[in-house]
Amino acid sequence: MIPGHPLPAELILDDPTQRLCAAITSGALSPVRLAVIAPGGWGKSALLDLLATAPDARAHRPGRELTGLLLVDDAHLAGEADLRALTEAAADPGVGLVVAARPRPRPAALTALLSRLRGQVVLRPFDRDRTARCLAATAGRGLPDAVISLALRHTAGIPGLVHRLAPHLGADTEAIPASAIEDFRFDVDRLDPDVTAVLIALEAGVGGDLLGCLVAEPAETVERARASGMVGPDGSVPPLVATALRDLVPADQRAAVLSALADERLRRGGAMVEFADALLRAGSSGGSAAAVYAAAAEQADPAHAVRLHEAAADAGHPVDEVRRAEAEALSGALDSALRRADAVLATDCPRRGAAAAVAAAVLAHRGQLARSAELHDYAGSGAFAAIGLLGVGRLADAEKALRHSGSGEPTTLMAGAISSAAAGILSSVKGADPAALSTVVRAAEMLEPLGPQSLLPDSPAALGALLALHTGAAPIAESLLDRAAAAGIGGAVLTTRHRLLRSWSAMLRGEGTAPGIGADLSQRDWLFAVALAVGAARRDSDLAALREIWEQAQEAVVRHPVDLYALLPLGEFAVAAARLGDRERFAPHLSQAWALLSDLGDPPAWSAMLHWNCLHAEIIAEQPTAAQSHADALSAAAATSPFHATLAEAAHCWRRVLEGAVDADRVEAAARGLHAAGLWWDGARLAGQAAIRTSDRKAMVALLDRARVLQSAPTPDETRAGARLSDRELQVAALVVEGLTYKQIGDRLFISAKTVEHHMARMRSRLGATSRADLLAQLRTMVTR
Repeated sequence: MIPGHPLPAELILDDPTQRLCAAITSGALSPVRLAVIAPGGWGKSALLDLLATAPDARAHRPGRELTGLLLVDDAHLAGEADLRALTEAAADPGVGLVVAARPRPRPAALTALLSRLRGQVVLRPFDRDRTARCLAATAGRGLPDAVISLALRHTAGIPGLVHRLAPHLGADTEAIPASAIEDFRFDVDRLDPDVTAVLIALEAGVGGDLLGCLVAEPAETVERARASGMVGPDGSVPPLVATALRDLVPADQRAAVLSALADERLRRGGAMVEFADALLRAGSSGGSAAAVYAAAAEQADPAHAVRLHEAAADAGHPVDEVRRAEAEALSGALDSALRRADAVLATDCPRRGAAAAVAAAVLAHRGQLARSAELHDYAGSGAFAAIGLLGVGRLADAEKALRHSGSGEPTTLMAGAISSAAAGILSSVKGADPAALSTVVRAAEMLEPLGPQSLLPDSPAALGALLALHTGAAPIAESLLDRAAAAGIGGAVLTTRHRLLRSWSAMLRGEGTAPGIGADLSQRDWLFAVALAVGAARRDSDLAALREIWEQAQEAVVRHPVDLYALLPLGEFAVAAARLGDRERFAPHLSQAWALLSDLGDPPAWSAMLHWNCLHAEIIAEQPTAAQSHADALSAAAATSPFHATLAEAAHCWRRVLEGAVDADRVEAAARGLHAAGLWWDGARLAGQAAIRTSDRKAMVALLDRARVLQSAPTPDETRAGARLSDRELQVAALVVEGLTYKQIGDRLFISAKTVEHHMARMRSRLGATSRADLLAQLRTMVTR
């Protein structure tokens, strides 16, 4: 036996090492010439203890006779003369040698000795099975899987760490006990200061040439740290050792190391986020670390930046409160962002304009468009102000704000995109401009490269989707929202809005399920989330669910002022209020919506869907005169676009169906038109209601069959029969049939290639084309008639 290394109750060796040891102890392998090179704690001494059971084995000591199987432990600490003597003995065929040493230090005499040996025993980290056996041997019984996982996770499988941790673990252990950490005090205290500094750096996740600011020979010191047994196989510091370093190394020593690393990192510049995270994990809070946190916050994603700004502020570093508020807003912490921006607005700080822009964006998410527009105007964001002013019906003010937006300033990507979006919304309000949607679509595409880093009151993608949903262009809405989601436009705060609007299109098809209504939603998002739940319950004919959500709907409407961009929810609530017999409470909000549209000149692009929903509300409430007024309004707008013509025809059919006059062919055509416009559920319901009201059994069967078909995606025949293309779509179709590329078509029509792509997507959906070849065949037929 080797003195000072008692044989464990059970040696936990892997199978290859066990077979090798058996061959040596049985004499089957002779002469033995092996090296065992491993860091401290990897089981070198325990292996020599096992080999000491061989008949001629003995522990080597300087000055003793060099015969038999010599077991040399800690050879890295041996003197030069002794190492030379062992090297000479290695030439004697009657002498066996097993030399155990750490990788560092490596004196020249040890290198010469190792070169005379024939092989090396590889000691491997414990796997789960060997960890479990070690713990069981110490505890006298098997321990639960959770305890085994805890030990393996905190030790990285280093055998010495597992053995040292084992006595501190029991069947009910859930965390590493303080006694296990205290057990390392002697080891930590005797570490070389350079090794301690490197271990602190490695524990913080810092390595490479950055260590040069701590020690003269970084690579050599890292190797010595590895040799200490406190570094895992992957070069990281195991959690057990990391905790010991944090708890047992004096705080001022740790702070000095981390501060030196931070100073060097700041001096070099470049990407800071990963290094800042390392300092955060290490608990560094000095002035240099705080400067790193502040610098990293400017580079990090919003949610991450919030944490870094907080760390910098906690460490006493000056923080740009506006940038901090912006990061909070982008990550969805709207209340905190608004408080912080408002505090800056209350001062004489030169950053008041930037703070106003942050507050304006947050107020828009909270549904306060009027106040948001005022603050955007103060901040010099005329285009954003114009969008907000249009939302509250102030057309003349919006035109003025848009005229003065960006005057004398260079046009940035953001400014150009928002100005374009505002111009498109203004165009949609002032008249039936078929290019309005294309203008907003192009604005959304222009903004995509900015990704999630820009705080917006609303995104061009969301505005374009709203306009598309109001005008029967659901495929364009879906494409816009998908692209915005992929680009992360507007950060987390707009991700929810894009998701909710994407769900709206599915609901119109009757496919939607009510989304979760979280307590952390902004007022605007909560309004849409509740409206989606109301719409899903209504389409499922689930009266109980509708009653359950109705009080939330009332609260959502009270908390969110009526504006142009919230008319879709109001339309759903109008129908639900009639269904539940609660129209009186909802009537004032609906009156505000009609007044707002009147102030804007009753733009068909924004009023048609509200007329359509209110038509159904009046039908449910059995108010034929009021229902007819909405049908008349839809008829008046029929010439505006194919979609408006579809709604007008469907409204006429509804009125006739309710009077008992069912023209089956006309109803079927109107239902197909609704379906092609994305209103699948409405189309199926029209056909179904006509079926139960006709006295013609053949017509009833045909209409019921049509209602079933219209609950799913349109077939080619149906869309060919019911779809109508706009003039712009026919222009695009003609050029596609000629063989022009999207870019060539865009150049010819003065639109972007992406807008051409959107037109194609819409046509494919409306025509029910099953492939590009099918779409081209249909377009060729249409444009050559």
